[in-house]
Amino acid sequence: MYFVVPFERAWHHRELIRAVVRRELKSRFRGSLLGWVWAIAAPLAMLIAYTFVFSVALPVQSQNISITEYAGNIFCGLIVFNLFSELAYRAPMLLHEHSSFVKKSIFPSEAIAWIASIRAFVYAGISFVVLIVFRLVTAHWLPVTILLSPLVILPFALLMLGIVWFLMGLGAFTKDVAHLMISIVPIMMFATPIFYTLDQIPPEFVPWLKLNVVGDYIEMLRALVMHGQLPNLVMYFVCLIVSYVVFLLGYAFFMRYKSVIVDVI
Repeated sequence: MYFVVPFERAWHHRELIRAVVRRELKSRFRGSLLGWVWAIAAPLAMLIAYTFVFSVALPVQSQNISITEYAGNIFCGLIVFNLFSELAYRAPMLLHEHSSFVKKSIFPSEAIAWIASIRAFVYAGISFVVLIVFRLVTAHWLPVTILLSPLVILPFALLMLGIVWFLMGLGAFTKDVAHLMISIVPIMMFATPIFYTLDQIPPEFVPWLKLNVVGDYIEMLRALVMHGQLPNLVMYFVCLIVSYVVFLLGYAFFMRYKSVIVDVI
């Protein structure tokens, strides 16, 4: 039964989670004249910038790939990695940010991970829609495999929830975790196939890079959205199992120390 406890508790507090998520989404662009337009304009501007850079500043004509597809590949990778980096940066300080909630005994502190993750996935979803529209406009078609994207996104969500719970728990005891993430995440960006694919890497380095589960999710999402291909099934099920194990371990770690968190934040 422990395998479904996190979902049961989230379902039990669904109204609270929904209310706080709605409040956080509204607060992001509060005071802005354009409001939610920025959620679309920002990823669109990024896509246009990549297309310009790789057509003028760093042309890719020598590669067997169009400029727009190359820019789309990069943007697809950045959607996943930016989602990971946003939560990795924010997670260690989440309990401190919501200390007024945590110190109320009626508030389930583990729900903060769900709230932060849902918020991040909403904005990533907007970027994903921009990518789909960009792909449709530039390539004039969408692969049917794009319908399978949720099968990749949902396990990735479990992975991120587990990571957030783990970093939340550690960050409650020491703010050094936040500084550690600031140092590690930029390095991880170069070890993740965002601006390159694994096919461009010398074979002896590929096994090491494939230990980066975030990179595996990028490769699988690209295959479905950009290339109309099914991901490697072995890699998919390995990522699925790893993600669920991280999800459960992260939850178990946080719940183990939940009772003392109030006294240390």
